[in-house]
Amino acid sequence: MRLIHPVPAGETSGDPDLARIYAYPAGPCVRINMVASADGGIWLDGLSGGLSGRGDKRIFGTLRGLADVVLAGASTVRDEGYRPARPRESWRELREGRPPAPPVAVLTRRLDLDLDAPLFTEAEPYARTIIVTCEAAPADRRAEAAGRAEVIVAGDDRVDLAAAVKELGERGLERVLCEGGAKVNGQLAAAGLVDELCLTVSPMLVGGSAARILDGGDALTGLRLAHVLEEDGFLFTRYVRESR
Repeated sequence: MRLIHPVPAGETSGDPDLARIYAYPAGPCVRINMVASADGGIWLDGLSGGLSGRGDKRIFGTLRGLADVVLAGASTVRDEGYRPARPRESWRELREGRPPAPPVAVLTRRLDLDLDAPLFTEAEPYARTIIVTCEAAPADRRAEAAGRAEVIVAGDDRVDLAAAVKELGERGLERVLCEGGAKVNGQLAAAGLVDELCLTVSPMLVGGSAARILDGGDALTGLRLAHVLEEDGFLFTRYVRESR
């Protein structure tokens, strides 16, 4: 893997320090991490994994190690078969003074989740899974969910993402890594909550009906290119909001 922007001052040997390059800024930050094909599609046969590669997996792991919490929508959790994050030796220094692994926070209005899935039954003792829902969620499901996860109620008829991010921050989970899906990304962007975008561009053309990284919601957020890495034809970009 090599850094191609900004251009290194001189020739360097070895891989770049991903933890340094992707370090969070001081203070609260919402970062989206996605992979997309060269023509903008975010899935292959319905899943993102087909677009990924060796370097993308390394960056994925680094970003999780740096984050306080991993945020994902219920559809993404179901479709991608989410499991709890597990501590890694490479995270030891990254997570000094914090739990050994970040919790996963699931956004869901209807609480249509399999509470017997490993994401909920195998999360402890490392980091208990968090469910973020709203007042309109069925009361019986909320009570059942509270037995398997920490439940945050943010919003009335739908999940209020600004309130959700605030609630996470009040729990010390300020460095938020959102892994989608596209609708959640669109809602975050429409609410003006996106501070950074880490986008892997996969050297594939997929066509078809694959969604873009944002689905729904009108969002105009100016971004500044922070860096570009390259490996095996994949481009690993990091954009930051212009106001940061």
